[in-house]
Amino acid sequence: MGKKATKAADNMYYLARMEAASENEELTSREKAAELLSIDRTRLARIELDTISPYPEEVKSMAACYNTPELCNQYCARECPIGKDSVKEVTIDDFDRLSLKVLGSLKDIEHLRSTLIAISEDGKVNDWERKDFEEILSTLEKISTNANALHLWAKKNIQAK
Repeated sequence: MGKKATKAADNMYYLARMEAASENEELTSREKAAELLSIDRTRLARIELDTISPYPEEVKSMAACYNTPELCNQYCARECPIGKDSVKEVTIDDFDRLSLKVLGSLKDIEHLRSTLIAISEDGKVNDWERKDFEEILSTLEKISTNANALHLWAKKNIQAK
């Protein structure tokens, strides 16, 4: 059994590997994990110690090996130069909690639809419609975030098994 890396204790890649190690004992060892990932052991250590950033394909490999699809989302939201500005980080909760979040974000969908139709009738967003339009965008962001979280939950808990 590998030792806990105290310097990497809050690193998302290390935490993902340790969580996966509860299901796959080979992942307790950084050396074995690096071998499974086809990454040099010292490179994996440097990634887990935050001295270097992983390449996107390394993150994809870790996400697949560790069964943590949220790792890709976290990488895009936190580290990718393009994603940092456009990807919202998603938190995977329990299924029942995620379901309630999705349903809650959809509760006013009919009002959203009718407001958007009214705003778009003339093909532009007028000054007096701007507040309603911003609320629509905010609601759509919540729906998107909750849908992404549910999708990642499904990838992690259903599709991978």
